[in-house]
Amino acid sequence: MAEPVRLWWARRQFSRDLAVPYAVGTYRDAWSSYPELIRQYHPELNNGIVLSQVPPAADVLLCWECASGHRFAATPTEQRNRPGRRRRRSAWCPECTALALPPVVVLGEARPVARAAPVRAPDVCEKTPDLPVGEPFASTCAPAPASAAEERLRANLTERLLFTPGVNAVRVARPFFRHREVWPDILLPELRIAVEYDTIGRHGLEHVGRRRTSDLRKDALLRAAGWEVVRLRTGPLEPLGPHDLQVGGISGRALDRLIDALRGIRGDLIVNAYLR
Repeated sequence: MAEPVRLWWARRQFSRDLAVPYAVGTYRDAWSSYPELIRQYHPELNNGIVLSQVPPAADVLLCWECASGHRFAATPTEQRNRPGRRRRRSAWCPECTALALPPVVVLGEARPVARAAPVRAPDVCEKTPDLPVGEPFASTCAPAPASAAEERLRANLTERLLFTPGVNAVRVARPFFRHREVWPDILLPELRIAVEYDTIGRHGLEHVGRRRTSDLRKDALLRAAGWEVVRLRTGPLEPLGPHDLQVGGISGRALDRLIDALRGIRGDLIVNAYLR
């Protein structure tokens, strides 16, 4: 059961036999993926304990204050999972989230509320072609490229490497958000490697929290289908897989490191055969 931060800190002092159980900065890297939570946390509201002294998985109630001045108590895990699939900044605050919902207006006299029918599981999209698991193809359901940086990476990689253009999906064994296909940013069919370019986005909500879990599930489906994944992770995002790279952006150095990662997966002989 979660306990107030003052009691939690005292218990950790006792169990670790230290006046300062966790030094300032101990968990700085772990919290760096959540810039909005760093803005919401104030040591003066939490017995003087700074956020980098709190393990992200600690079962402790912390006091948070959003940009609108709402104060609320929540555990680190509750806060890290709060945004879900919503992209607005208010999703990090329960009061702002409630205020953003449209009001429910009831007209006429009150009537008994009928019991809601059970919610059916969403049907799986039938547009995915009947292909073997692991087969790449051009999907009609795939979204358009999300950023100019992704398109620049594709263009730069095309100048360095020969690969089949026009495919944007891989058939997988299990549904992924109502589709039996996944849509990596860039597919290299000859090498059976998917390349992803990850940033936290303008509001700091991309590839963190539940979206990080979704990325891990997507990578697992690709690997189960016989593909490997290389993610270029920017800013505070840490690597998720064994071949992921932390980069500052799209640059010649980043592209060199990506080519080296491809060689590490498939070998120099095979990758060099596709170099321009």
